[in-house]
Amino acid sequence: HAICLFIGGISLTSFFFITDPNLLLVSELGIGLAWASILSMPYAILAGALPAEKMGVYMGIFNFFIVLPQIVAASILGFMVRHLFGQEAIYALVAGGISMMLAALLVYFVEDKDD
Repeated sequence: HAICLFIGGISLTSFFFITDPNLLLVSELGIGLAWASILSMPYAILAGALPAEKMGVYMGIFNFFIVLPQIVAASILGFMVRHLFGQEAIYALVAGGISMMLAALLVYFVEDKDD
């Protein structure tokens, strides 16, 4: 999962540096790889740590921690692009890429009881 996140972070950040539109396809593949991992792995990691009888409750609570940041991001990213990034949306992609690479490092601190 960490490798997929890191590849996604590099891919998002690369949009700032790549000038050939054909090369952007490679970046898009990296983002797709990360997205596939983001959609599946957090649930798999969580499911292994939950008691079976409370799985639905905890998955529902976990889903709040996915949805709430999306709402917050949608609410403030326009302001950030306008005021912090000087109307340059590309810097939001760079910030997202850096955040994804940081997330890749933080995944290593998640303890797996099966190991």
